[in-house]
Amino acid sequence: MAGSLGDYRQQEMSLSQKLWQVNWGLLLLITMIACVGFGMLYSAANGSWDPWASRQMLRFGVGLVLMLVIALIDIRHWLRFAYLLYAVGFVLLIGVEFFGTQGMGAKRWLDFAVFRVQPSEVMKIAMVLALARYFHGVAQEEIGRPSRLIMPILMVILPVLLILRQPDLGTALMLVIGSGVVFFLAGVRWWKFALVIAAALGSLPVAWQFLRDYQKQRVLTFMDPERDPLGAGYHITQSKIAMGSGGVFGKGFIQGTQSHLSFLPEKQTDFIFTMLAEEFGLVGGVTLMGLYFLLMVYGLAIAVQSRSQYGRLVALGLTTTVSLYVFINIAMVMGVIPVVGVPLPLVSNGGTAMMTVLIAFGLIMNVYIHREVKISRRWSDPLA
Repeated sequence: MAGSLGDYRQQEMSLSQKLWQVNWGLLLLITMIACVGFGMLYSAANGSWDPWASRQMLRFGVGLVLMLVIALIDIRHWLRFAYLLYAVGFVLLIGVEFFGTQGMGAKRWLDFAVFRVQPSEVMKIAMVLALARYFHGVAQEEIGRPSRLIMPILMVILPVLLILRQPDLGTALMLVIGSGVVFFLAGVRWWKFALVIAAALGSLPVAWQFLRDYQKQRVLTFMDPERDPLGAGYHITQSKIAMGSGGVFGKGFIQGTQSHLSFLPEKQTDFIFTMLAEEFGLVGGVTLMGLYFLLMVYGLAIAVQSRSQYGRLVALGLTTTVSLYVFINIAMVMGVIPVVGVPLPLVSNGGTAMMTVLIAFGLIMNVYIHREVKISRRWSDPLA
């Protein structure tokens, strides 16, 4: 124990040392993408900072401070409290069942008077931390044993069932895919994923019967947007028109006709990428995607540099989660996948989504700052 304590002290860094280790390149990329969001929200309000851009800037400022605080906390404390954070997220999801706030046909929020929380967003972070802790404590040769996979599978299934009851199919799928990535990176064999995927495909006819009517309409509209152009297909039809009208260089800032003549719905949230493509064209859309790509490369590079299994899984899991946000939102507005309520990270208006992404990158930066720290597998004292 004395040796372990000595190793722990040797790996400790002072606050000033940690500040020198902050990845300012990652911070700059995050700020650049957020500034794109401020500009588009300013445009969405027809050249006004209110009601969206000013609030989003305030949220980003608060979130940036929170991100840095999270990055500076010793990574072993995040390991120690991973299960507790998961438990808090799970309790909040149960709370939605009884005390959730109804909105747009779904019950996804908890209202605490001073602020509102969407527990499913909390669970996206907590799930990665908890699974990373679990697999960090399992020897590589034991990961393939079925008995070792029962607990983490239950950790995924239980919150997913609660999220499906809200209902929020998009978030549930993101949670499943993000968790699956952590399973794969931890060393679970690919053929086990093939079995799960085959079982999922086989159960689609049964699952279809449990979908809500509006969810069925989204799938049917995705397959044939013209079947109801003024109803279920309206969103995606207008999105395609707006993106196509932008051409290569766009119509100009605050000059988009589809968005500013109110043809484009939810332009400040889910369809904000469409508005950007209309105003700045293909060049603007590709530029933003390039920034996201660099952000993802940073996350993957940080994961590779980590000397601990826990750090690698956290960085890879959270990078994948944010990547899913980006892919699903952009694919959705292009009509590649059915419409689901997934915001564009750091760009779409929304407090919970903004905080979730900044917390995720705070943890990724935490892995970078503590990349040389080795973490014991013993659970009696995670700081050993």
